[in-house]
Amino acid sequence: MNKMLREMQVRLAKVQEELASERLEVTAGGGAVAVVIDGQQRLHAVKLAPEAVDPDDVGLLEDLLVTAFNDAVTKSQELAQRKLGALTGGLKLPGL
Repeated sequence: MNKMLREMQVRLAKVQEELASERLEVTAGGGAVAVVIDGQQRLHAVKLAPEAVDPDDVGLLEDLLVTAFNDAVTKSQELAQRKLGALTGGLKLPGL
């Protein structure tokens, strides 16, 4: 039993490393805004197309950023669930 737990810990550490190195780029507003996030929901970059920066409509840019970031977090969580689900055989383990 202890051997199985150690093996699972090693595999879990490997999956977490993979998630940290995985990058997802998600866009909003037809590509006007893009965010890059990793599989551990850490934001790495925000990219803005010049036409997205309108000083007279800052609210639109803010909305696009929120949309892109939320979509990126959702995709990152789905990626983590797929990778960790394969490791746990679909078991829902707390904290994973």
